[in-house]
Amino acid sequence: MKKVIIFLAEGFEEVEALTPIDFLRRAEVDVTTVGIGGKSVLSAHGVRVEADTALSELGNTEIFDGLVCPGGMPGATNIAAADEVTDLIAEFNRQGKTVAAICASPGIVLAGTGVLDGRQATCYPGFEEHFSSKTVFSEKRVVIDGNIITSRGPGTSAEFAIELVKIFADAEAAEAIRKGTLQNF
Repeated sequence: MKKVIIFLAEGFEEVEALTPIDFLRRAEVDVTTVGIGGKSVLSAHGVRVEADTALSELGNTEIFDGLVCPGGMPGATNIAAADEVTDLIAEFNRQGKTVAAICASPGIVLAGTGVLDGRQATCYPGFEEHFSSKTVFSEKRVVIDGNIITSRGPGTSAEFAIELVKIFADAEAAEAIRKGTLQNF
């Protein structure tokens, strides 16, 4: 069974975090939600969520196959401010593990680590200004370039989550979840 980290920081976008958590768990992927700054995390729209663990208690990260950074503001900024997370992103990328981000996080979190250099990526409109000149911006709803997956925002959360299920489970599970949740893509 694949293991995935989903980071939750104060100000995270609910749909972008909870849709991947939900869809991956439906596919029986082992998801660990990690609160930055503690286990109790307040979302961008005032929803308090209890993470499985706090970043300070995460422990051995070698057991994980990938990580996901939801967007939202200031959630993306708060993820980017955690050196442990940006170091882990760079390390996962070096190892070829899946690194995924949606909305503001491709620009605010991933771009600063250099993992998007030489890659195609997308993000919420306007956040591409944070991409280096070495990143090719795309307006596609979900972009997969090697081990890096990026997506546009709340309205693309289900598509993003389905792509994650394909990677961490399989295409059959992804199709069953797509149909079972009445997705129209």
